[in-house]
Amino acid sequence: MMNPAKIDPNSIATTREKGVESVVDWFEQHKHSFYILGWSYLSNQQQLEELFYRAIIKAHKEWHRIKSKTSFEMEVTSIFIHTCRELYNDRSLQASEETRQGVFKALDQLKEHEKEALVLTYVKRFSQEESALLLQVTVAKIKELLFSGIQSLRNEMKYGSTFNGCKGYHKDYIDYLERKLDRSKKIDLEVHIYHCQNCQEDLATFQDVMLTISDITGGMEDLHVPSGFMENVKARLAEDEKRRQQKNKNRKKMGSVLASVFVFVLGIGFFTGAFTNLYYTWTEEDLELRAFLQQDLGERLNIEAENDGVEIKIKSVIADDIQTLVFYEIVDTKEDNQYVMDFHNGVYIENQHEIMSNLANPMYYLPNFESDINKEEKNVYKGKMSLPPLKTDNGTIKLKITKLQKLVRDSSNQNIMNTEEAIGEWYFEIPVTKMPSTEYVLDEETEIEGIPVRFKKLTIAPSATILQYGINTEQAEKRIDVLNFDNLEVNNKKLKADIYGRSFVDSAQQEMNWYTFQNRFDPLIGEKPKEVNVQFGSIHLTFEDQKTIELDATQKYPQTFEYAGSTISIDKIEVGQPTTVVISNHDIENRAYDMLQFNIVGEDENGNETGSMEMNSEGVIIDKKGNKYDLNEIPIPFEKIERPRYFITVQNMKLHGNNTGEKVIPKRLEFYGYNTTKYLDDVVKISLE
Repeated sequence: MMNPAKIDPNSIATTREKGVESVVDWFEQHKHSFYILGWSYLSNQQQLEELFYRAIIKAHKEWHRIKSKTSFEMEVTSIFIHTCRELYNDRSLQASEETRQGVFKALDQLKEHEKEALVLTYVKRFSQEESALLLQVTVAKIKELLFSGIQSLRNEMKYGSTFNGCKGYHKDYIDYLERKLDRSKKIDLEVHIYHCQNCQEDLATFQDVMLTISDITGGMEDLHVPSGFMENVKARLAEDEKRRQQKNKNRKKMGSVLASVFVFVLGIGFFTGAFTNLYYTWTEEDLELRAFLQQDLGERLNIEAENDGVEIKIKSVIADDIQTLVFYEIVDTKEDNQYVMDFHNGVYIENQHEIMSNLANPMYYLPNFESDINKEEKNVYKGKMSLPPLKTDNGTIKLKITKLQKLVRDSSNQNIMNTEEAIGEWYFEIPVTKMPSTEYVLDEETEIEGIPVRFKKLTIAPSATILQYGINTEQAEKRIDVLNFDNLEVNNKKLKADIYGRSFVDSAQQEMNWYTFQNRFDPLIGEKPKEVNVQFGSIHLTFEDQKTIELDATQKYPQTFEYAGSTISIDKIEVGQPTTVVISNHDIENRAYDMLQFNIVGEDENGNETGSMEMNSEGVIIDKKGNKYDLNEIPIPFEKIERPRYFITVQNMKLHGNNTGEKVIPKRLEFYGYNTTKYLDDVVKISLE
């Protein structure tokens, strides 16, 4: 059994220091084996991109637990497996039956642990001991799961449902076929099989099933990670980084009031009902928190904890069916440092499984670096953090903070980067009550680029407004990957869309030929909606367009060909170790595609298809107004980019042979399709009365 590669412990430390970028780099190095592992559960590129995205985020969050090189890949694989389970169990992300073939379709019928034992052992190629450790069972149990799994596959693959041989020898079949059985037991089994017809037949069919798995999963080694796959994952992670850097509009601080005026209003407030609004107007600088408090959607808490001169105050908590929103203040009493909290890095809810839903992920909010309240003092930061929603109407959150992110301005004095940390321990027990939400069932349908889009539900919660919608998937040649909104106009108020607040909806609500999503917008506080205008922003599409270009390494290059309405250049083909192929298209004006989906088929010197491909790309970002941004400029001014499009201009591929020293001769350039972005001005009006 081939053991998985391990990582050097020094690179673990480096990864911890550099953050999510190094996690991405590590996945980039191991993407092929993890792509195959993910394909065992899912078989749609959109699903697999979601899998890698979630796994990278979770791996980054759990990095502090990975302590040695022997546990490194095991820990990451464990995270990856758990993420596979989540997406596989979410029917909204499952592939159609037609996409699951052969043994992988049969694997889908097995019990979870049987399937995972087979996948880890024969697809990921972990040893039995490593598979046992990942599944937290004994090695004996792994052998039992492998045996029962193969027996179930035997039935699914029409070999029959039972073994008729002697049960006492069943436990030795796997070790015997893998040539790991002790010599004495091996001799004993072979002598027995020689005289037992039933055991001969059992072992033969058992071997057939194992060989079928090996043949098919071995063939998976040639499964290429699609062109642009990791680029799509990186683009989504880059969008997350953009959220961290984007600047919110400045909010002006209200002036202080005279004590005599306060006393006067305090005296009349109990009779007029105006006291609550005016009180929070004068005493709460955070405009967003003030709006909640004025509508009695939360209360002042001001729970404090201190560690090594850094004080954290939980100011208030707003809880509803969407999330649990925590407003906080952090003060550095020793130095002029500003710190923020990040739920994915150093924040733990000790009783999360008891009181919080596991069906919803917390939302991410940009640190508001440029607000007036965060510019006043260099050692104070006031912000908010999202936690999952409560299961029950009320409870006590046991919140533990072990790490804070330090805000450091770059040389331009404009961008803020989380480059340093404050380590400590701050503990809170926070009482919280969940506020009700209102749901409106919608029945409105429109078409975007000829694809039906259906609006299903509008949820008005204290902390956010959620629009649920469905996208039709019947068209095979064209599909919507991402639908971005600009805003919702409700009661003549525009609620800005969070373009990163998009997510899949619970699988129970899926319909045939429809994927259901939801998007988050600003909250609508204190009003009942009557009519909603949905303003679209942009759309990301994938077009299927198959074309094959024959390659000849003996020809002179560059050469050009036509695809997707563009002239594309093959700049170079250079056979070597590795073989290099470069294609480019620098003409982005009116180009139909942002990036291409393709594969290069190569052969070894004996004419056998072989090899794997790695790719590096160059490109340019264009905003909605046509402004260009050079990706080589550091830092990229993400906060200035409106609806960015990323055009790939150069793709440099390196083809590697299966064996050391083996040259790969490129034969065909196979295009599957391309991705593009279009800006939208469509508005859909929905009446709620």
